[in-house]
Amino acid sequence: MDYKYIEQLLERYWQCETTLQEESILRTFFSQEDVPASLMQYKALFALEQEKPELGDDFDARILEMVGENTEAPKAKMVTLTSRLMPLFRAAAVVAIILTLGNAAQAPWDRGWDDPKDAYAKFHQQHQADSVNTLGTMQAENMVDTAKVSATDTPALYE
Repeated sequence: MDYKYIEQLLERYWQCETTLQEESILRTFFSQEDVPASLMQYKALFALEQEKPELGDDFDARILEMVGENTEAPKAKMVTLTSRLMPLFRAAAVVAIILTLGNAAQAPWDRGWDDPKDAYAKFHQQHQADSVNTLGTMQAENMVDTAKVSATDTPALYE
C-alpha cells in the first residue's frame, strides 16, 4: 500500500501548513492498528494528541488545594499619608538627634564653668568692658552711616 499522501501530510504538518481537517486525517490514520514501520515513530505523537484530558470547572480549586493556599482573596491594606511618610519622619528625627548631640558636644567645657559664681563674674566683667567700648563706637558709626544714606537718597526719591 502506498502511503505517499500521509507522508506529504506529515511533511506539511512539520512545516505548520496543515489545516485542522488534515490534522484530523493524520490522527485517525495513526490511531489504526496497522501503521507501517517507517511511520511507527509518529504514532505516539498523534495518539498523545487524542488523549487530551479536560480540566473541568473545579481545576483552579483543585490546584490551589494541592498547593496549600486558601481560596480567599488577600485583603487590601489601606495606605495613609502618615504611614507613607513614616520613614521620612524617622530620618528627620535621627538627624535632629545627631544635630542636638553635635551642638551639645561643642559646649565650652574647658572655660572654667565648673563654678557658676566664678563664671558669672567673668562673664559680667567681660560684658561690661566690651559693651561700653564697642557699643559707643558702633552707635556713632551707625549714626554717621544713616545720615550719609539719607542725605544721598532723599533727592533721588523726589525727582
